[in-house]
Amino acid sequence: MTEPDARDAASDERRPRSVYGVGSDPDVRFSLANERTALAWLRTGLGLVAGGIALTSFASFADLSVLLDVVAAVACVGGGCLAVYALVAWRRNERAMRLGHPLPPPSALPVIVVGVVTFAAVVGAYAIWSGSTR
Repeated sequence: MTEPDARDAASDERRPRSVYGVGSDPDVRFSLANERTALAWLRTGLGLVAGGIALTSFASFADLSVLLDVVAAVACVGGGCLAVYALVAWRRNERAMRLGHPLPPPSALPVIVVGVVTFAAVVGAYAIWSGSTR
């Protein structure tokens, strides 16, 4: 019986096994690009959460409307959802690369676009409405 080489032993210990337990290692550049993309989504999610916390703090100090609290809550929840999406998209892309399949389409992109457009429309309508009542 032969000893497994260091590469086989290292691949057995890599986590998550649902990603690293299938296929073969793709070009390192592609894996690193996938990781950078996931980290960019995480930074965006963290920024939304931080912005939501800042809005809540500002609203409580300035005694502003409840709408600001709602915007803050949406920002925090959206940031958390983006963090989850970053992990899911990273796993899907890494598995596809390891198996030699085409990369899956970005499933969250249409949702984010619709969310941003809806948010902009609601906040814009509120700004116009509140400006006309003063």
